[in-house]
Amino acid sequence: MNTIISIGRELGSGGRTIGRTVAMKFGIPYYDREIIDKTAEESGFAIDFVKSQEQKVSAYYKLCMGMSYGYGNQILSLSSQIYQAQVKVIKELAEKGPCVIVGRCADYILRDRDDLLRVFVYSDIEHRIKRAVNSYGMNEQTAKKEIQKSDKERARHYNLFTDNTWGSRENYDLMLDSGYLGLEKCADLICEVASQRS
Repeated sequence: MNTIISIGRELGSGGRTIGRTVAMKFGIPYYDREIIDKTAEESGFAIDFVKSQEQKVSAYYKLCMGMSYGYGNQILSLSSQIYQAQVKVIKELAEKGPCVIVGRCADYILRDRDDLLRVFVYSDIEHRIKRAVNSYGMNEQTAKKEIQKSDKERARHYNLFTDNTWGSRENYDLMLDSGYLGLEKCADLICEVASQRS
């Protein structure tokens, strides 16, 4: 299998678990939160700062746009600086060989690669709430609100830094309803498609 697999996902859809399962089945690297550490190293920001601010465009975007710092030969906002560091990190990880990369606009960043399989995992709100409560320990009363907030933040971040719309089918090769299919079946389908492309 010689494919880079990017997985975009809605909160509570199980995309992270699916991605980890696919990586294990193929015996290839899985990158998710590791990208935060590498982004912090690349950008010079503290890991905790990158982690807390990543994809939080809605809450601090106006502040960031007014606070610019140098990055290379450019002057970029804090949000842009973090994104540019992630772009470099993701491209370097992809150059190392087949892997699974979860989130962080990887489908867009790596769009010019012939070996890229772009996946988006979604589900209905009921399945997502149940998973958020059971797997992430969210409060059942506030889970729906937190999920909707996360979706908005991810969409704003993606739409700001790419020419595409988050979750739009035109951006992906494979879109999977994890609530209907189940996590294991989603992983199997990704593996099947990735194997056929190799």
